[in-house]
Amino acid sequence: MSRRRRPTAPAPSPSPSPAAPEACPCGLPARYAECCGRLHRGEAQAATAELLMRSRFSAFAVHDEAYLLRSWAPETRPAEVDFDPELRWERLEVLGATEGGAFHTEGTVEFRAYYRVGREAGVLRENSHFRREAGAWVYVDGVVD
Repeated sequence: MSRRRRPTAPAPSPSPSPAAPEACPCGLPARYAECCGRLHRGEAQAATAELLMRSRFSAFAVHDEAYLLRSWAPETRPAEVDFDPELRWERLEVLGATEGGAFHTEGTVEFRAYYRVGREAGVLRENSHFRREAGAWVYVDGVVD
């Protein structure tokens, strides 16, 4: 008679990623898979600084560390992204943008990002700076109000 081994449980992941949402967290009227999901999977690039900012908000919402690091300027990029498992990014409101279009090399996007930590709601207001690097938009830094 053979002895059966007890199955071992897989090691828990350090911070579980939220399930991919149906609607895109960036606020545009599209499904995540066809909107920011395409950028996260590397199937497309953000055409404008605003679209990069929206895709980065979505990446924070779905805990896509690889995309965030890829879309961050090398001189300001952290070694890793520390996701707070209690924090949920809920909604994005774009307040304005300067340059950052198809024919620009730099741009800024001002936005409000609404979040929740437990039962507490909050808002982050930032004016982010972006630039084109080898044809692709990257996040450089931002000023938080």
